[in-house]
Amino acid sequence: TALQKQLRAWLESDARHREEFDHLSRVWQAADLIPRQRLEALCQPDPVQQLPRRRLLRQALAASVAVLALGLGWSAWHYQQLNHQDTLQTAFNERRQVELPDGSHLELNGSTQLQVDFSAGQRHVRLSAGEVMFTVAHDSSRPFVVDTAQGSVTVTGTRFDVRLDPAATRVAVEQGSVRVQGQGASLARLTAGLGSYIDAKGVVAAPYTVNTNAVTAWRQGKLVFDNATLAEVVAEASRYRSQPIWIAPGKVAQLRLSSTFSTDDTDALLRALPSILPVAIKAHEDGSREIIAK
Repeated sequence: TALQKQLRAWLESDARHREEFDHLSRVWQAADLIPRQRLEALCQPDPVQQLPRRRLLRQALAASVAVLALGLGWSAWHYQQLNHQDTLQTAFNERRQVELPDGSHLELNGSTQLQVDFSAGQRHVRLSAGEVMFTVAHDSSRPFVVDTAQGSVTVTGTRFDVRLDPAATRVAVEQGSVRVQGQGASLARLTAGLGSYIDAKGVVAAPYTVNTNAVTAWRQGKLVFDNATLAEVVAEASRYRSQPIWIAPGKVAQLRLSSTFSTDDTDALLRALPSILPVAIKAHEDGSREIIAK
């Protein structure tokens, strides 16, 4: 809103403004300790028509305090919406939903870690590990930026998935548009139904069509593969297992399949593979599994 923009501009125009606002926020927090019933009682008009001057002054002062408390309360609340820092993380195979103060919604996949840093001029998230589905509340005056080791994704309001792999950051857009920025001038603009990735050198790949339902199926606890190579299937399934899966050297890794499995039961995937592809599963004493050609 116009009022929000004015507040942000005022806060950023002078460091003393922010100090004063912080001070007022602390005053509000102190005022919040006053019981609500007491404040309401102080603001109620006295039924007696002729009041002593001292009582009138006392009531006027109480009303002023109540108005100030309400004003400071709104200001402190709004300040908290603009300025927010937090670290979010999930355990192995855990999924979590989080709503940020600006109304943006995050869905975290397992083994994910990110840092949130909101201020009056920006909405900044640092993805250190894992995968997140972002539904970003629109705010053209405060771009929403997701940083990773390879580059960044910038939006003002949209719905997209960011996944951090060991050597790449992968982006898929479900709604709206995003700007994917790598190192230097390497960038791509993605709209709904398109994806891209930033490789380890910071180079952004040309946009390509993605099946966003398949990419984000993890939100429903599913793994959806559409003509995926066995290497891609194993890499994805391994994210939801404590014991590794290996593929024997050779052409086995390039075999392709289309199917759907549960993230909570990757053993079912291993049991099904020999009936889908010409492979066998070899179990090792350490709990790992190896996929070999029949």
